[in-house]
Amino acid sequence: MIPNYLQGWGLGRHYGAGSDAFHLVVRGDGGGRRWALDREELDAAVTDRTRVILVTNPNNPTGAVLTEDEMSAVVGAAARVDAWLVADEIYRGAELDGRTSPTFWGRYPKVVVTSGLSKAFALPGLRLGWAVAPPELIERLWIHHDYTTLTPNMLSDRIAAAVMEPPRREAALARTREIMRRNLPVLEAWISEQGNLFDYVRPVAGAIAYLHYHLPIASTELVDRIRVEQSVLVVPGRQFGMGNDLRIGFGSDPDHLRKGLERMGETLRQLR
Repeated sequence: MIPNYLQGWGLGRHYGAGSDAFHLVVRGDGGGRRWALDREELDAAVTDRTRVILVTNPNNPTGAVLTEDEMSAVVGAAARVDAWLVADEIYRGAELDGRTSPTFWGRYPKVVVTSGLSKAFALPGLRLGWAVAPPELIERLWIHHDYTTLTPNMLSDRIAAAVMEPPRREAALARTREIMRRNLPVLEAWISEQGNLFDYVRPVAGAIAYLHYHLPIASTELVDRIRVEQSVLVVPGRQFGMGNDLRIGFGSDPDHLRKGLERMGETLRQLR
């Protein structure tokens, strides 16, 4: 699935015969615009040679969430060729409207769901995550894990266990959603101030926004200029397999966010 971080694309090329992409595309008009699954491209990408289908839902970098019909289409494509379906659901629980997005778990026998504490729970420093999969696969994953990571540190393990207790879990997710609701208007006001510079589809989940810009400069070059000139870090569309796009995180302190956006605006004004 693209746009996405490209580790999966690289792993497919390294360990398998290659990686074929299918895209999310912007569809709809006005307030109904959304990132939608390109089902025709999905069907073309999944063949008898496909061993694994990798999706991220909610999606990084767009913040999009697949509909039930789109999830069924992904499951159907995997079942058609008896492929594994790996669903990265690390942003699940960070939905702006508070309605937890549906999971792929339980929809198909050969599903692996991965997640962790770094995104929706806002605890990246703990460096802990998990996989949910059929027991026989979990056993194999555990064996591989023992060769790559001996043990988490004791403090991270204790904190993670405390956070995952149901009342604290819900409190942590509620805090994330509150930060997003507070900060997104700051970002959207700045986007509006830029006139026709950006095409923008509102994220459904995650403190991330994905913007297509209209400037004659590649995304990696633009991000480097913003970094060097303004000491502000954003992610170029090229890192997600796309083009003239930027991913902006808006989960920080709102005053810090405003200052960062103001600095970005200075470089963007020079390029218009």
